[in-house]
Amino acid sequence: MQARSALFDLYGDHLRSRGSQAPVAAVVRLLDTVGIAAPAVRTAISRMVMQGWLEPVHLDAGRGYRTTERANRRLDETANRVYRRSAPAWDGRWHLVLVDPPSSRAARSRPRADLVFLGYAELLADVWISPFPRTAVHEILERAGASARTARADGFDPEPTSAWDLDRLRASYDEWLASARQLVRQHLAGHADEDEAAFAARFHLVHEWRKFLFADPGLPEEMLPDDWPGRDAADLFTAEAAKLKPGSDRYLARCLGA
Repeated sequence: MQARSALFDLYGDHLRSRGSQAPVAAVVRLLDTVGIAAPAVRTAISRMVMQGWLEPVHLDAGRGYRTTERANRRLDETANRVYRRSAPAWDGRWHLVLVDPPSSRAARSRPRADLVFLGYAELLADVWISPFPRTAVHEILERAGASARTARADGFDPEPTSAWDLDRLRASYDEWLASARQLVRQHLAGHADEDEAAFAARFHLVHEWRKFLFADPGLPEEMLPDDWPGRDAADLFTAEAAKLKPGSDRYLARCLGA
């Protein structure tokens, strides 16, 4: 687990509903619980400030950091996909993004990674497709020095689901179903304090589940087979995360001094 990724998880899953801010000492303590050392946390915080994701703030408990409005938009959209809070109805049309990439070859990897994270796949060179429009697409491309035009397509023959590796995604969901409970048990056993253990187990559970956002575009239900394992995987994640949340919240409150 990288410190930057862990910070996004902490702010998105734990601090977003608590003012999106925390003292730096509490952030360091919380991430130490999941195996991220203090120097790595502080370095990642500094980089995220420079990148416009965090901003310093003075709190009663001392110096701290809160997420910027740009970060909050990304965290909210991510949470909607992680917890499947608002699955939109599909109108049968496809959203296309025609990208004019950055001139620098070295800069091209960043917008590609962000587009994949948002649920797009590259249908043709610099032509990206998603079943749903993603509100952050223009912002991430502009920040990367790219520009884009968008279009809607009424349909394709055949439908462009081959743009995503669904066989590999199916295998990943099958693996998740076989290993998720063991992941939780492993981290519950690693801490003597029950609430600390619940926090660590839930943190790792969410972190591993969030990786599916880089592979699963959230295709409409009508395009997925009846035996699609992503449904059972999502149900398992939701159930395990809910069981761990009370203890996790208590530990978080202790670390924040609430």
